[in-house]
Amino acid sequence: MNILGMTFDDLVGEMASRYGKGRCHAAMLYREIFRRGNPDWHRTDLFRASPDLTRQLVQDVDLWPGRVQQQQTEGDLVKVAVVLRDGQVVESVIIPMAERTTLCISSQVGCRMGCRFCETGRMGLRRNLTAAEIVGQVYLVNFILGCPVGNVVFMGMGEPLDNFGPVRHAIRVLTDDHGFNLARRRITLSTVGLVDGIHRLAQGGAPLPQLAVSLNAPDDRIRSRLMPVNQVYPMADLRRALLAYPQRPKGAVFIEYVLIEGINDRPEHADALADFLRPLRAKVNLIPCNPCSGRPFRSPAPEAMDRFRDRLLTRKIFVRKRAIKGQRVMAACGQLGKNI
Repeated sequence: MNILGMTFDDLVGEMASRYGKGRCHAAMLYREIFRRGNPDWHRTDLFRASPDLTRQLVQDVDLWPGRVQQQQTEGDLVKVAVVLRDGQVVESVIIPMAERTTLCISSQVGCRMGCRFCETGRMGLRRNLTAAEIVGQVYLVNFILGCPVGNVVFMGMGEPLDNFGPVRHAIRVLTDDHGFNLARRRITLSTVGLVDGIHRLAQGGAPLPQLAVSLNAPDDRIRSRLMPVNQVYPMADLRRALLAYPQRPKGAVFIEYVLIEGINDRPEHADALADFLRPLRAKVNLIPCNPCSGRPFRSPAPEAMDRFRDRLLTRKIFVRKRAIKGQRVMAACGQLGKNI
């Protein structure tokens, strides 16, 4: 019984069907694991009073979030390599923020989207993560590394919507009010633009995460050059999906735009991007292109990034220029998986 992949209702059902027990035992077990990170949950009074049940649960409950293989730091940022049961490795990134810590988590080992500027894409897809392995990254950082997680972003290795079922269920576990109880606004899912997956997510009911789209181009010609997915889901289809995605009253879709010198960083590209975004409630994050082995792409100079940002601002587009963090330890956007 892999409890890290279970909602509270899942556990209630298992307790009833396996052991004939009700919500009381399920609530105690779930609280000890997801609220307190207590590996000795079986020593609490309720379970000590039921020794036969406890012996069976100790055998059946699987509470293993993976093993930390390596931690690398750059400033206050920490990249964590986690070994899974089959020996595969995924990477998560702990990013301290002003008000709360953000954890960037992975949804796949590798990725099959093949974006030209992304180190993870060079790995190809090795396998999908289970819901328990996704949630396990949060559990591990929260309780084993002792770093309380306030925000979760699906921006690590893999394309979340290419692993739809486990990712969707992991979000349900992370937002379960009996456990981690993360608010919808504290979870962001980043996608390269799998339109069918965006529609499925929108139609699947609450809790809906905030959506971020790795756009990186102002038009189909440039985007298809950088991101093969655009040949299947062109930008017009992507925009229609984003317009249909339910937003909170003051919510917006985040647009991730990796600036690459000489490819997507000219003033006319900023104008075309503004035209594309005009119908959307969107916030643009400008990201300097981070080094990727075997690729000629480079980030524009800081002054060129500023000019691109200012051009968008004149078109009334909300935009922020991301600070460069984590490049030295290969923890920045598009760099995860380099040493796996």
